[in-house]
Amino acid sequence: TRMKATWNGVLIAESDDTVVVDGDHYFPESSVRREYLSFSNHRTNSPKGQAQYHSLLVNGEMNPDAVWSYPEPSEAAQALKGRMAFWKGVKVSE
Repeated sequence: TRMKATWNGVLIAESDDTVVVDGDHYFPESSVRREYLSFSNHRTNSPKGQAQYHSLLVNGEMNPDAVWSYPEPSEAAQALKGRMAFWKGVKVSE
């Protein structure tokens, strides 16, 4: 299934290779349009490892910490390495 992540009507990522964990679709980093990613120094820790966040900047609008990834996931979450997920109003659909 080809999944798309959109925010404010703009396509942020698209892939037919997403990994679903806890209801979140993790897209390959290569499928994410990096021109929309903006720096964030936000971090959180979970059993999956330390999450590193990015903000989205689309057409001058900022969505802070709307994208996250696990650069060094825990043993149990190795499938998430090199992938990014979305929340905060980012719509993930087919």
